[in-house]
Amino acid sequence: MEIGAITRNMSQERIIFALAVLLFVIASIALPGFLAVDNLVAIVRSVSVLGILAVGMAIVIIGRGIDLSAVAVMAMSVAWYLQMLNDGTPGMTAFLLALGGVLLIGLINGFLIAYADVPAIFATLASGAFVFGYVRSQLIGQDATPVPRGHWIESLGRFRFIDVPVEVFYFAAVAFLAFVFLRFAKWGRYVYLAGDNPIAARNMGIPVRPMIVLRYVLSALIAFSAGILTSASLLSINTRVVNSTLLYDIVLVAVIGGIGLSGGKGGMRNVIVGALLIGIMVNAMTIMDISNIMQNLIKSTILLIAIIVDSLLNPRDEQTAQQGDI
Repeated sequence: MEIGAITRNMSQERIIFALAVLLFVIASIALPGFLAVDNLVAIVRSVSVLGILAVGMAIVIIGRGIDLSAVAVMAMSVAWYLQMLNDGTPGMTAFLLALGGVLLIGLINGFLIAYADVPAIFATLASGAFVFGYVRSQLIGQDATPVPRGHWIESLGRFRFIDVPVEVFYFAAVAFLAFVFLRFAKWGRYVYLAGDNPIAARNMGIPVRPMIVLRYVLSALIAFSAGILTSASLLSINTRVVNSTLLYDIVLVAVIGGIGLSGGKGGMRNVIVGALLIGIMVNAMTIMDISNIMQNLIKSTILLIAIIVDSLLNPRDEQTAQQGDI
């Protein structure tokens, strides 16, 4: 059974990677400007930020959960941080306050899901809506918050090594560290065990509830770092991204890459190939001047198909269905 599951995941991974390569070749031939340096840099940056967010989402999904607050945490925490800097708050104080807020949201999400038995989809949806509403109405004055001139975030956005943006290196580092954590750390292996069968994991003595809290804290921290990189690239953060389709793109990357929504399956390679395919596809549709509405329709159709395929390859057990988790 386990060998068969691994084979299916590897097959999906190879298929998605082959599709990404094929799409890249077709776009290179058919779309003027696709191979332009600026466009390739834009693809790399979008793939990297999307991939970073998907790493956090993947850790949560592998543990049999989901985090719908990730984009709100990413945008609103960084917007608050930049607002404090623009208001004259000392840099370290502002950073620690924003980081503390991010940790608090991760802890609240984990507590609600692990100890209050609130289904993950509802707990994180509610916390994301609260974070967006509270920060936008009480802590910041506008949708787009700029990076102060001369701040280290501005320098971070200009960093290049062999003309490769910093986002690529950070995505590689986060994915590698997540891979090492999941595959070789004791608590990382617990993520797979708890995601595969939480009752059996609890009977084995694994601290299932603290593990749930840890996963949502990690997801919040990864989202915060993705927001920092986004603001470094754009020299601002726009909170309207919370109401965009970015969250669905993150879930799409995880599912289409091969992360099983039933938990206990997948890894960082699935995130990388999923982000690569979606990044190239979105860029190609943008060059083709396909409207946002049509792009959203195409992506939502792909997401629906991916979820159906995932439900067939990785069927949810009766215990999961009763809990209402995904």
